[in-house]
Amino acid sequence: MPDNLQFVLPMKRGVPMLITGILFLHLISCTTIMNKNETSPYPYTTVPGDSLHTRIYTLKNGLTVYMSPYHDEPRIYTSIAVRAGSKNDPAETTGLAHYLEHMLFKGTDSLGSLDYEKEHIELEKITDLYEEYRSTASIEKRAAIYKKIDSLSNSAAGFTVPNEYDKLLSSIGAQGTNAYTWVEQTVYVNDIPSNKFDQWLTIEAERFRNPVMRLFHTELETVYEEKNMTMDSDSRKIWENLFAGLFKKHTYGTQTTIGKAEHLKNPSIKNVIDYYRSHYVPNNMALCIAGDFEPDAMITLIDEKFSALEPKEVPLFTPAAEDEITKPLITTVKGPESEELVIGFRFNGVNTSDADYLTLVDKILFNHTAGLIDLNLNQQQRVLDAGSTLVMMKDYSTLILTGKPREGQSLDKVKTELLGQLELLKEGKFPDWLIEAAINDLKIEQLKLYETNRGRVEAYVDAFIWGMPWPEYINQIERLQKITKPELVAFAKKHYSENYVAIFKEHGTPESEVKIQKPPITPLTMNRNTSSHFAENILAKKSEATSPSFLDYKKDIGFFDIKPSVKLHYLHNSENELFSLYYVFDIGKNNSKKIDLALDYLSYLGTSELTPKEFSQELYKVGASFSAFTSDNYVYLKLSGLQKNSAAAIRLLENLLVDTRPDKEALEKLKEGLIKERADDKLSKKKILFEAMTSYGKYGPVSPFTNVLSNSELEKVTSKELLEEIESLMQYSHRVLYYGPASSQEVLGELHSVRHYPESFKTPPANDPYKDLEQNDNLVYVVDYDMTQAEVILLTRDELYNQSIVPLATLFNEYYGGGMSSVVFQELREAKALAYSVFSVFKTPKQKKEHNYIVSYIGTQADKLPEALEGISNLMRELPKSPQLFASAQNGMLQKISTERLTKTEILFSYEEALRLGHDHDIRKDIYQGTGKMNLNDIEQFHKSHFNNKKHVMLVLGNKKNLDMATLRKYGTVKELKVDDIFGY
Repeated sequence: MPDNLQFVLPMKRGVPMLITGILFLHLISCTTIMNKNETSPYPYTTVPGDSLHTRIYTLKNGLTVYMSPYHDEPRIYTSIAVRAGSKNDPAETTGLAHYLEHMLFKGTDSLGSLDYEKEHIELEKITDLYEEYRSTASIEKRAAIYKKIDSLSNSAAGFTVPNEYDKLLSSIGAQGTNAYTWVEQTVYVNDIPSNKFDQWLTIEAERFRNPVMRLFHTELETVYEEKNMTMDSDSRKIWENLFAGLFKKHTYGTQTTIGKAEHLKNPSIKNVIDYYRSHYVPNNMALCIAGDFEPDAMITLIDEKFSALEPKEVPLFTPAAEDEITKPLITTVKGPESEELVIGFRFNGVNTSDADYLTLVDKILFNHTAGLIDLNLNQQQRVLDAGSTLVMMKDYSTLILTGKPREGQSLDKVKTELLGQLELLKEGKFPDWLIEAAINDLKIEQLKLYETNRGRVEAYVDAFIWGMPWPEYINQIERLQKITKPELVAFAKKHYSENYVAIFKEHGTPESEVKIQKPPITPLTMNRNTSSHFAENILAKKSEATSPSFLDYKKDIGFFDIKPSVKLHYLHNSENELFSLYYVFDIGKNNSKKIDLALDYLSYLGTSELTPKEFSQELYKVGASFSAFTSDNYVYLKLSGLQKNSAAAIRLLENLLVDTRPDKEALEKLKEGLIKERADDKLSKKKILFEAMTSYGKYGPVSPFTNVLSNSELEKVTSKELLEEIESLMQYSHRVLYYGPASSQEVLGELHSVRHYPESFKTPPANDPYKDLEQNDNLVYVVDYDMTQAEVILLTRDELYNQSIVPLATLFNEYYGGGMSSVVFQELREAKALAYSVFSVFKTPKQKKEHNYIVSYIGTQADKLPEALEGISNLMRELPKSPQLFASAQNGMLQKISTERLTKTEILFSYEEALRLGHDHDIRKDIYQGTGKMNLNDIEQFHKSHFNNKKHVMLVLGNKKNLDMATLRKYGTVKELKVDDIFGY
């Protein structure tokens, strides 16, 4: 899928999970036999040839356990998966699975409670009031009932420890604590130190034992915010309409994960509890782990902790049978962002042969290098951007085609172009070698995926949720290798015709949607300095310490001279046959406005021997990929793939760089497309706020962001100028980063034999430095945008980067505003329900001669903005102090660093970062040593020195009609900006 289109699929508690490419891979080649070990106290099954060394257990209560030992670092990635998602929601209470996911972070009668006997009395009253509330039609009576709910909620909150689950996970050094819900799954994730596995298991077993629906009304308001946020999402409009067209009977399309507004406004705690009791049973759940552990010891602990969960018959879900789609179903939706087209075809579910054929079809259509869409549409620039993606689900699957139009091009024309690629597929008009190359590409993706604990665990989650036997999951490559070209063509002919749903997303004013209004909520009292007995016991439990391991750059990286001005930074890969090679140049967009354009242009060019199409095909044949990245100060050229073909891949790249052939027509199309993309960027709220406005807030109208060729300058650029940029680039001093299985001498020999080095290197053009503005006054910049919410960024410039401040700043962020157990999150989301997404952090720069910044963000309903701004401003002025929260942050930071291991290319890029910031060692060592010596007074003093009474720039993006301008004026001089003011083109 092209980067410009991101479907929000699973609903996550913290941040939406974005799916931007192939969704699911299950690709290890091995036999389908499962070995059963019946002699172990805990019988398990394995699959011969499984490189993950998977063990699958089924406990007596039905809980499935997937394990993959991987000793890359002393951490374990975990997911607890439940086969229950939005497709299982009752039709009258949609959004229930997602809401229950939120409530699983609130604790139990032991976790998060100070006196459950007293709390329970209040909670029962609240439960009954919600039933009365949802059955009451009178607005006045509903308001009176809600007032009682609010009052009782505050009373009940006095017996709770809000966010105790998050605090405990933070204390033991967990990372990425979150959860997500989608159509047929709810999954709870953590990344934990391996020496804290016992504590984590105890917490999780308790969490699922008897969840309590406490703090319900504030969490419901958070879900309201999430719902309002989706109303501002054009991608959400596309996704919901696409699925509604594809699935007119199945709950994939008849209901959404977030739920209907009218259902969210009339919640039932009883229904939530009933859903939990029906679906959250061990025989409907799986515990999936990968990392540093010994399986025999782990399974004993898991059984000890989770055996108390009682099995139960799970409600049977019978998928609705969809009618055949016999003609195109076209829906038009409008929104403030740019136009795009999405076409979806419906297929059978993931456990059918359709899934294998679709996997190949998707790769042949779009693989980022040599697919039909890649070469015929993207490289030839017949559309602005296009792609395909495959969405696998248990009951049905869908292949999705996406496209964005060029200037003056209709969405109908984009549709014709996309469907034309399917016609080529149906006619067999693709190279015979492409199937084998696509399978090799899938193998490479699988190797990369399983280099991480997370990739392994996500494979287990997929297999479990789909009910797919593990041998079937990992044997897909063997099945794909048996599919012939005639069979694939026959599949395409049978399944691709007029049987599609197309969503025409136009730029314009969307149909009005009723937002969920802000209810009156009394802020909850936060019992920060208390703990439940359960939490105290967890924290008192001792575990074997893990010693930190820091990089020694001189020992961990091999440094070699390729030429006097070209260094090789070498790192050996002993895990698999993949290599990554980077050419790094200390030159960027601040040195040349044309370098970024020149590297873009390179994507459409060939050599004297190979056309652009032939170059891409040859690269794909050898299993390699090439990409270029340009920042303000650096250029990266990356080549990666299979080591056995590295020489051929490097030779292809080198020939392209030194024997580039211009193409005037391609350049003119590129310039036209770039001008269209610039116009589209001015419609993207993310681009407006997080790039254009943020840069304007730091630098004013002249900034690194606006340091680009104007449209008129762009139109005058010639091929000759751009090829000179590429030629000059290769004559500048640079360094080569290599991570792969070859020896250093083999790499040096390969580079010497294949690469072309000049006799002497040129001096790059001077860097055009940009200085951020001094903040002498409080300023508020407002950009009008058609949206339901308002989004705000607060910027405060601090001193220039100084590495001595990094340890305290890192711990401060952990305590103050960097996570779900932080002060900012607790105050503004948990206590006051003022936002779905909020953070405030002290941010250090990427270059040593740049300033630190305090960056705060809050997204909220426009009518709650005054309260939200007051809340975050109060936190900037006065720091809430909590010894317990500090201890949690400190312990968590020490645990995270002591169990973190930088591996693979992370080592090379850690050194790159150290060079830019002027470090001669791994800065994590300073953070670890400093963190252990700090106390709460240090945090308070840091806040006073860097946060309190500082001038700021406030950036506000929202619908001006809904913004309280008088409130904004309290925070500084208000200036309304147009998008043209901040984009500079």
